[in-house]
Amino acid sequence: MSFRVLLRGLILISTLAGVVFLLKTTQLGSSLDKSWIDATIRGNGVTGELIFLGVVIVFTGLGLPRQVVSFLGGYAFGLAFGSVLALAGTVLGCIGAFFYARLLGREFVATKFPNRVRRVDDFLHDNPFTMTLLIRMLPVGSNLAVNLVAGVSSVKPLPFFSGSALGYIPQTVVFALIGSGIAVEPEFRISISVVLFIMSSLLGIHLYRKHRHGKRFDDAIDRELGDLNGNPDPSNTSGA
Repeated sequence: MSFRVLLRGLILISTLAGVVFLLKTTQLGSSLDKSWIDATIRGNGVTGELIFLGVVIVFTGLGLPRQVVSFLGGYAFGLAFGSVLALAGTVLGCIGAFFYARLLGREFVATKFPNRVRRVDDFLHDNPFTMTLLIRMLPVGSNLAVNLVAGVSSVKPLPFFSGSALGYIPQTVVFALIGSGIAVEPEFRISISVVLFIMSSLLGIHLYRKHRHGKRFDDAIDRELGDLNGNPDPSNTSGA
């Protein structure tokens, strides 16, 4: 396994932890709380929740990292409700990008990602729910690119969306936990987040290698995982 994959995730966690520290110990936290989050999100009831949900849908649909919106969800609403809103918005953003590609952007996506489209078709064809789940649990890859390419492929929407939703959960909870630490027990919550991130990443990589049955989803992802060294499936050298 490539150590760089986990290292990049831990760098992202460290960066967000630095944001937590600044918001908690400087005037930046008070200013942000009063000027936007309290006035527009926290202090606005259902309206604030819907605004946040809409922002998540739009920005994850356009490619904003889902880890960032999960962090913001935890900051604005706490771990449980922040995770729910961030997850719902990310799934709806996924659905929007998928159907954009399928109904409106087929030529653009097929031209931009021709090789990926063929590989996605092959990778997801037999068991789209499970294979999508494996992809979403990986700590690498582009959420937007997967959504667009899947939209152009022949994959059925329902198993793709349900597999995505389930696969999004681990990192959504991890980064919402970091965001929620701005207000309560930041050191403890960030430490737990690091442990959970490493565990979920290792599990995702293990399951991907074990259940892909020699198929490749994307060369860039396999390269990140150290799987482009002459062995298509390091966990199954027999090729079974």
